[in-house]
Amino acid sequence: MIETQLSELAAATEARIAAVTTAEELEAIRVEVLGRKGRLAEVSKDMGKLSPEQRGVVGKLLNAAKQTLETALTARKTAFDEAALSARLEREWLDLTAPAAGAGLGSLHPLTQIQAEIEDLFVSLGFTVLDGPEVETEFNNFDALNIPPDHPARDMQDTFWLSNGHLLRTHTSPVQVRGMKKLGPPLRMIAPGRVFRNEEVDASHEHTFYQLEGMMVDKDVSVAHLIYFMKTLLSAIFKRDVTVRLRPGYFPFVEPGFELDIQCLICQGAGCPVCKQSGWVELLPCGLVHPNVLRLGGIDPEEYSGFAFGLGLTRLVMMRYAIDDIRQLQGGDLRFLTQFAF
Repeated sequence: MIETQLSELAAATEARIAAVTTAEELEAIRVEVLGRKGRLAEVSKDMGKLSPEQRGVVGKLLNAAKQTLETALTARKTAFDEAALSARLEREWLDLTAPAAGAGLGSLHPLTQIQAEIEDLFVSLGFTVLDGPEVETEFNNFDALNIPPDHPARDMQDTFWLSNGHLLRTHTSPVQVRGMKKLGPPLRMIAPGRVFRNEEVDASHEHTFYQLEGMMVDKDVSVAHLIYFMKTLLSAIFKRDVTVRLRPGYFPFVEPGFELDIQCLICQGAGCPVCKQSGWVELLPCGLVHPNVLRLGGIDPEEYSGFAFGLGLTRLVMMRYAIDDIRQLQGGDLRFLTQFAF
């Protein structure tokens, strides 16, 4: 009998609703029994085959079963919703009366750390730390360093020119010019700072990087003085012996000029992108100050001589900490920078 089937279906469904443990299971029962194609819908379709008297009885039973099951479903769904809300509140609860955690301790950038070490070293050797503007005149950046307008050395440096005829300094050497005019001989100075060159960025080149310029001017300064200070510098920075080589180099502001290379500490000389597969990294262009530079700095080259060097501070940091991509130093990634916290 259809009446018996309805009663059994309603009772069995109520029992299933009471036993479910998830909202997903509850929704599946709703679709199976009360859905458009559910079991009660099938009963409703068959009512056309019944007599008028039977349709009245079955119709009342069908409506009663739907109402009973919908009430049971709603009550169970409400219980699931309340449990989910309670769990969420427990998980996301926040005690607004608790004191704030406070800001975490920051740290110095690795460039800043190494620069401070070098400054301390040279100050202990009697050097003065000087600074200069990053926007320079053409005279201080080129002319006063024995690089006149038609000099081929200007083609070696991709310069950012400004609309007023000034430029972003391509090296820290202009501070030498300012130092000679300001302090006069005898002179011991270093000049760390940021420089700019219009270069294509890759693992070993940046358009913005850091250098450290050094100069000593006195009577009878020779290459021996230069080598002594360079060895002292490298031993202090790397805390160990490093393999270096000195080879002839051309720079308009020194004569003679040298390239002091360091064996790549990333690949130990085997070859990598940082050293361009050569096993060596150019680190210290240096030499004896050209007489024309002394003269333009207001110093008599007949009485005084000196040495100068330009240290690639950014590359030195890469060697010190085995950093294989220069772009990380100015990327602002805290995951990278927090490695150097102390």
